[in-house]
Amino acid sequence: MYTYPRRWRGYVYIIFIIGNDKLKKIFIRILNMLLGLVLYAFGITLTLKANIGYSPWEVFHVGLADTIRLSFGITTIIVGIVIIIIVTALGEQLGWGTFASMIITGMLVDVFLALDIIPLLNNTVIGIVMLLAGMFIIAIGSYFYMKSAFGVGPRDNLMVVLTRRTKIPVGICRIIVEVSITFVGWLMGGMVGIGTIISGFAIGAFVQIVFKTLKFDVTAIKHETIKETLKQLKTGQ
Repeated sequence: MYTYPRRWRGYVYIIFIIGNDKLKKIFIRILNMLLGLVLYAFGITLTLKANIGYSPWEVFHVGLADTIRLSFGITTIIVGIVIIIIVTALGEQLGWGTFASMIITGMLVDVFLALDIIPLLNNTVIGIVMLLAGMFIIAIGSYFYMKSAFGVGPRDNLMVVLTRRTKIPVGICRIIVEVSITFVGWLMGGMVGIGTIISGFAIGAFVQIVFKTLKFDVTAIKHETIKETLKQLKTGQ
């Protein structure tokens, strides 16, 4: 029986995936998710290097990282794990994207910061430009990441849970959470500045612009749970 050389194995797998429509669709969704997370992490790096005040969650992450003496990326992963435990206990379903966004984004931010390819700015005007660029890249990353429909990140899940449990509009729940974590992060040493205020408004505007330009209706996306994805792979449906 003929066996192909081991060095060809990767090419055989790729040909097999391309020849199978169902696997090809899943493969494309995985690529969309990974591209989105890379862009998201790079956007976060730009907002940190802008040095004019972090976005709300970054204020908290940086403050906590300084307090517990861990890297920014590892700290975001720890926070993500805690949130996942909370939302799971409250009955929220999770997808592969929930874990991917938590782990991959945190690790990539650490890599980008370690490579030091983006200089730390000391100019407010240029810092604002870099912050806005970071917000725009985050919005594009959100498009690809959410388009994959593998599930939302831990922090987005937290907003959903609070909205369902309290019946308070999601916008107000988001404000309550982000004001709270900004205050706690500031107490721990996270940088609050003009960038914090700008990012609070800019991210929503950029997401709206990107989604509208790309004609992406986020409400039309049904995110898969881990169980649903495994069932799809098993049954081929």
